[in-house]
Amino acid sequence: MPRTAPSLEKLREITAEIPTPFHLYDAAGIRKNVTSLQQAFSWNQGFKEYFAVKATPNAAILQLLKDQGCGVDCSSYTELLLADAMGFRGHEIMFSSNVTSAEEYQLARKLGAIINLDDISHIDFLAENGGIPEDICLRFNPGGDFKLGTTVMGDPGEAKYGLTPQQMPVAINRLKELGAKRFGIHSFLASNTTDSDYYPTLAKILFELVVDLHKQCDAEFFLVNLSGGIGIPYKPGLPNADLEYIGSKVHAAYEQTIGTSGMKDLAVVAELGRFITGPNAWLIATALHHKDIHKQYVGLDASAVNLLRPAMYGAYHHITVAGKEDAALDHVYDVTGSLCENNDKFAIDRELPEIEIGDLVVIHDTGAHGHSMGYNYNGKLRSAEVLLEEDGSFRMIRRAETPRDYFATIAGFEVTEDLGKPELDPLKQGDATSA
Repeated sequence: MPRTAPSLEKLREITAEIPTPFHLYDAAGIRKNVTSLQQAFSWNQGFKEYFAVKATPNAAILQLLKDQGCGVDCSSYTELLLADAMGFRGHEIMFSSNVTSAEEYQLARKLGAIINLDDISHIDFLAENGGIPEDICLRFNPGGDFKLGTTVMGDPGEAKYGLTPQQMPVAINRLKELGAKRFGIHSFLASNTTDSDYYPTLAKILFELVVDLHKQCDAEFFLVNLSGGIGIPYKPGLPNADLEYIGSKVHAAYEQTIGTSGMKDLAVVAELGRFITGPNAWLIATALHHKDIHKQYVGLDASAVNLLRPAMYGAYHHITVAGKEDAALDHVYDVTGSLCENNDKFAIDRELPEIEIGDLVVIHDTGAHGHSMGYNYNGKLRSAEVLLEEDGSFRMIRRAETPRDYFATIAGFEVTEDLGKPELDPLKQGDATSA
């Protein structure tokens, strides 16, 4: 069952200061998930959670995670800048990217990040743009289907990421020629699964690969990165992943492979994002309108700009109405935003209590890939983010965008002080265009 949202009284206290819509993060829940993960892998001395910044790129969230001993998994130039600004240093930063620019590799090298190469052609590209570090990782793509038992979990052969099995020894030998001393292996074969056998199965594949490459290439390995993939149960009634089971099974696979190989101890690390923050946030919105045509609609002041997943993937997010959590689910609504797109719907034919204009509507499990996937279609502005502490205190950790923010990047376009009529200077426009 999705986590219980703060009470109506608490939400009214927050909305008295910060207007809806906004994402509300639960600091205590985030800390609890990190601690559970660290305990599950405490058998591995080098274990570290590299939080996937793409999930929730907010400085306050990263500071909270840094205080818990986490590193960060970055995938872009801007995420690297954010990591550096938050005080993450050297091997506290994992840089896993694809179609990577020279500027991104150069910055990653400057910061001393662990670089995770996505393609064999990137070896010489990195050598020319930042240089080859002594410690480096390679992303592995086994191809084919990835199965747990008889269930197909993913189709790596269709994924754009990683090196093939045949390319792995070639890449390691080339990297050794260019000065690399120690290697890591990374792979990501399934997304958002609560099947507790995913990590153990993946780990066994990677541990066996490490042993083979160690023998074949006489290469020293320092790290196996299980990446992300452990998901959360968005729908009520679905199971959670069992971290204690996962940790013990990965440990057993480690002992059966690395433990009997004569190799030195390897760090086993993760890059979880969704599991850490996903269930620990809610999108809080206000019901603005009813519409009664062929169906019953409730329109919110939030839209796909604030939470894209339902429109993009048809993803399910549980919805409750603050103060009506125990009321009968005797109405059926499509819950929508205001975008000029018919897929701007948080729920379709959802059974809910009666929603009245002004009710606070709570959309659950928005802590990962929620605010971070926001955009500005229809000139809509991205919302605020708020952090709720265990003692009930709260603070805004990202303000909502304003029209001034929206217009700021348009050449020659200025907004009057009162944010009224926009003014376009043709001369500035011409200068900008001709430049």
